[in-house]
Order: sequence, then structure tokens, then C-alpha cells
Amino acid sequence: MSYHHEEAARWQGRHSGKDQLREDVWQQLIDHHVNVGPVFSRIPNFVGADVAAQKLSQQAFWTDARIVKCNPDPPQIPVRLRALYDGKILYTPVPELVKGFPFVRLDPEELKRDDISFELAATSQGAVQVGKPVHFEEMEPMDVIVVGCVAVTAQGGRTGKGGGFADLELGIFRELGKVPAHAQIVTTVHEVQVVDNDRIEMLAHDSALDWIATPERIIQTHSPFPQPSGVAWDVVQDDQIRDIPFLLDLKHRLVASKAH
Repeated sequence: MSYHHEEAARWQGRHSGKDQLREDVWQQLIDHHVNVGPVFSRIPNFVGADVAAQKLSQQAFWTDARIVKCNPDPPQIPVRLRALYDGKILYTPVPELVKGFPFVRLDPEELKRDDISFELAATSQGAVQVGKPVHFEEMEPMDVIVVGCVAVTAQGGRTGKGGGFADLELGIFRELGKVPAHAQIVTTVHEVQVVDNDRIEMLAHDSALDWIATPERIIQTHSPFPQPSGVAWDVVQDDQIRDIPFLLDLKHRLVASKAH
């Protein structure tokens, strides 16, 4: 087995129907010479990620937004950077949620005051280094929620790398009332990551996209898929409970709050 297939296998088996699609898309990025660095078993970086971020930032919902949450992956560095330069409060998660706190908060005014470059803060390592650690309950309701994707459809279907982090995050946000009705769920991808609608099966706990930005176009999905109302604890994996330090305690708090 080649190295990249060993890497890809890390997440295989959680949603077996999506495994082959991910493999196909990762390979397509390489075959079209539009990958930036390794792509297998990750949210892949791509040529034109900065252009896609620019298209996203030209939309009215972005202009109106005060609070942006964005995934920590390399292809969304331009999105995080644009959020900071546009004066927005930015939340970004600790990669794979492996610390005792799930997110950091980045305030562009505080960064400027402390003479911290936005370019540093927009990287995943830099964000954890200079951002303020926050727990889910401490976060403000979000206007724009940016998620990392391996493949998407024009109807708003999406799949990540297979770890289930995005849907878990979104489920927790919804349980805590952090996703107001006007919030937009968006992503930036390369055009080869946009696949036919029938290639992605959306399950009850999957969150659909409202907007997709590629270097070539902006897609408003008008998604037909209903959004989940909270965490589907029955599909949270045992290794997620084991490896995400705060998750079990958060589950107990959420379940207890519902009981009262």
C-alpha cells in the first residue's frame, strides 16, 4: 500500500459509501495538477484558494457578518485572513479538537493592538498560539460558518475527510443556540471537488451547505436537505469520545441541561 493510501485509510469505514468518492476527488486534484501539497486524508489545499476566498467575501452575507467561524485547514487560510482584514471576530477550532479547549477567538483589533500579524493568526498553529482559548458555551452566535470539504454538490451536499468533526461541531453549535436562522454554512473548494448530486448521500446528522465558492464561480445551493437540530450522539464514534478531551464532559452537560 502506498503512503497516501495508508493516510487515506485513517478515516475509512466511518461512512463507507463516501470513501471511494474521497479517493476519486483527491486523485482528480493530483491528475489535474491543481493540488497544493499532499491531499490524501485531509481537507485538500488547491490552486486558486485565494480567488475562491475573494469570491466568498464579495457576497452580501459576508459583508454583513460580524462573527465568522472557520475550519483550521490550509485551503481556508485565505478565508481566515480575509475575515481578519475585514474586521470580523474569527473563531477557529484546534485541529482535530485534541486540546482541552475546542476553539480560539481572534479579534483583529486586539491582534493589531498587540502587533500580531494577521498572516500568523490565520495559520492553524498561529491561531492556537495567539488566539484566546474558548469553550463552546463562551462563543457568540455565528453569522458565517465555514467548513472544510473534500467533495461537494451544487445542492449543498458535502463530505469532509471522514473524521466527522464538522458535523459534530455544527451539532454542538445548534444544541447551544449558536446557529441563528440567518447563519450561512459555506465552503471554498476547487471546481474538481464539485461532483454530481447523486454522488453524496446526505444523512440525517449531516449539515448541508448554503454557499460554495470555487475559483471560477459562486454557487448558492438552495439546498433541499433539512438541517439537523443538534448532536446525533448515536453516531459519534468511540474514538472521538476517547480522543477529544472535552467531549464526554460536554455531552454530560448538554444531556443534563435537556433534562431540566
